[in-house]
Amino acid sequence: MPRNGIWRTKSVEQSIADTDEPDTRLRKNLSAWDLTVFGVAVMIGAGIFTLTARTAGDLAGPSVAVAFVMAGVACGLAALCYAEFASTVPVAGSAYTFSYATFGEFLAWIIGWDLILEFSVAAAAVAKGWSVYLETVLRSVFGENVSTTVEIAGATADWGSLLLVAVLAALLTAGTKLSSRFSLVITMVKVLIILFVIVLGIAYINPDNYTPFVPPAAGPAESAGGLEQSLLSALAGTSGSVYGAFGLLAGASLVFFAFIGFDIVATTAEETRHPQRDVPRGILGSLAIVTVLYVATSLVVAGMVPYPALATDAEPAGRKTLATAFSLNGVDWAANIISVGALAGLTTVVMVLLLGQQRVLFAMARDGLLPRPLAKTGSRGTPVRVNLLVGVVVAIAATFFDAGKLEEMVNVGTLFAFVLVSAGVIVLRRTRPDLPRGFRVPWVPWVPILAIVACLWLMLNLTVLTWVRFLAWMALGVLVYFAYGKRHALLGQGDKQDSSVTQS
Repeated sequence: MPRNGIWRTKSVEQSIADTDEPDTRLRKNLSAWDLTVFGVAVMIGAGIFTLTARTAGDLAGPSVAVAFVMAGVACGLAALCYAEFASTVPVAGSAYTFSYATFGEFLAWIIGWDLILEFSVAAAAVAKGWSVYLETVLRSVFGENVSTTVEIAGATADWGSLLLVAVLAALLTAGTKLSSRFSLVITMVKVLIILFVIVLGIAYINPDNYTPFVPPAAGPAESAGGLEQSLLSALAGTSGSVYGAFGLLAGASLVFFAFIGFDIVATTAEETRHPQRDVPRGILGSLAIVTVLYVATSLVVAGMVPYPALATDAEPAGRKTLATAFSLNGVDWAANIISVGALAGLTTVVMVLLLGQQRVLFAMARDGLLPRPLAKTGSRGTPVRVNLLVGVVVAIAATFFDAGKLEEMVNVGTLFAFVLVSAGVIVLRRTRPDLPRGFRVPWVPWVPILAIVACLWLMLNLTVLTWVRFLAWMALGVLVYFAYGKRHALLGQGDKQDSSVTQS
């Protein structure tokens, strides 16, 4: 394949060699335990604390536990593919770097642009959720007049989310190892909170709340149609995707948000002491831990209250969370403990999402697809300029923009990345069978093919509006690539030098 077009590939050897450049070198100080902590830290957070109750009430009913299993299976299949790639190409950038080695520069750019959307929107949305929980905790201490938002020149500014992003960006700039230790402490707290929810909630389960396990599909008057219904239900000509089979499938596509995180473990491969061994352990270990906790939590919450009481428009009005199930049972003290745990949990989610965003931008800048000075690392071995840029952008988004309905935007981007990585395993097995692989996906190509099918199926169950927004973002990315990335890519610069030498 020629290297002078948009399909030019960057060899695995060159990607690994680039990690030794003095000005863009990352410090290798992470272990399998650190990576597992990062994965659990980001996955146990926004999804479990905010999506479980709402998905049960709005889409799936008690079958929300099945939705978690479906999403977990899709993630597990993709995780196997990520583990092989990360052990073969232990370089920052995750799916972006993997795609550069298999599909070529253009698709690598597309997936990198996609990951920018995924991590930035997710970090901003979760930071907004963190601010809501902060306000709840502050009100329980200081009274109902406390608010984490203020009016500035007619605009609403969220100082709570701004504070969180600023502190975490500074922490990540200080060093990845330091942030992993902080993450470990907070992760232990929120795992204990989840176990608290499961153990205490069992006492309030009413078996009648599990009937019907899959509620009958809502009628046209109750279902969102048009752009708000899932793409699959629109293609099938049904009225919507609330309850019933389409509701369960839509629920699986939504709670998929709760599993986002193991792919971020792959972005830290370059900073891992023994990536061929430790990255697969971190990815698969963290995914296994959270899947068990998610299914148990969703079963408990769905059994504590009738699913209609967890709907967004049910009284009390507002977004439903894990704490809602305890409040509806009159256990307010437990609801307060859960709110504090959620505050801690969402903290580490935002931190690891920021870390993933920074490493993807760092890898793209090091390759020249974005301004190369962004990839320069500081005395602590962290990309300071990228850290500052990501911190500022996410802080602005979290402070001034409404984060509602953004979970699906994150999901469609992540699932798209999973599809390419799974396909990449098949391609790299055929094109570079000689590469050493610390972990090998079993039963290739069938496992990667199953991963692709599962991820595409979940993508079809996201809303039509989500697809419209996603395609618009991708179109913008194509314009940026041809306006800047293609002309400044280091791989292309090398082609020009080779051409000039040949001509002379």
